Amino acid sequence: MQRILVTGAGGFVGRHVLAALAGRGVRIMAAVRDTAAFAAAHPGVCAPDDVFCLDLSRELPEPQALFTSLGRPDLLVHLAWGGLPDYRNLAHFETEAPRHYAFVKAMVQGGLPRVAAVGTCLEYGLQSGPLAETLPARPVTPYGLGKDILRRQLEALSRTVPFSLLWCRLFYMYGPGQARGSLFPLLAAAAARGDAVFPMSGGEQLRDYLPVADVADLLVRAALAPGAEGIVNVSSGRPVSVRALVERWMAENGWTMRLELGRYPYPDYEPLAFWGDASRRMTLLS
Repeated sequence: MQRILVTGAGGFVGRHVLAALAGRGVRIMAAVRDTAAFAAAHPGVCAPDDVFCLDLSRELPEPQALFTSLGRPDLLVHLAWGGLPDYRNLAHFETEAPRHYAFVKAMVQGGLPRVAAVGTCLEYGLQSGPLAETLPARPVTPYGLGKDILRRQLEALSRTVPFSLLWCRLFYMYGPGQARGSLFPLLAAAAARGDAVFPMSGGEQLRDYLPVADVADLLVRAALAPGAEGIVNVSSGRPVSVRALVERWMAENGWTMRLELGRYPYPDYEPLAFWGDASRRMTLLS
């Protein structure tokens, strides 16, 4: 039975990745900072002996000991990352990227054969339109830069220490467990309070959104696909305006607030219109 280790298993995406792995005939293992809290929040997801403590701020054991202590997985689904949702925090490339590189490097030196790590659409920077994986990365945020640095480091490592690397660039998601400051939770909270008005941006920006459960399913399928390597966009490939998306959420939930468009400026770290080219993902998963 294939052994799959998920880091960041208790996070927004992680909990849905665990659900997507269930029933696939694999042994699911989780690496989290607080094993007791994870077991209480996610009972029965993993066997007690398959929940491991991992704190990347601490010194790592030597590679073979680390790999063994984390269950000798056949596949690492690496979701862990700190400092979010503050995309401008310099710690993304000053602290996070070095820690995650050291961890993955030690794991593959210890014997790990395959890594599926998550990146971000912010690696593309201010490039507009449909974004294909063949485009050069041009990040303008510390978060995008930190992820791009890690990807480049792991690609270089894979040419020295043989292992299979799949880099999954995530776009926009919504659903259970999302940070309260994200768009959908803010909208839901305003509706629950009975607010008459919901303030937002102009809503004209085009984005690529998927329910987080769909993102997790696509991510797991790509990670398990034989021979899948390189960069892949985990995206719908269908642009939608933020205003249309908000109006759809309101209609689906029976919320009747008036939208106060233009209350907030558009983010300066994103182009007005961009979405993921899903061609490679569809080919990999066909």
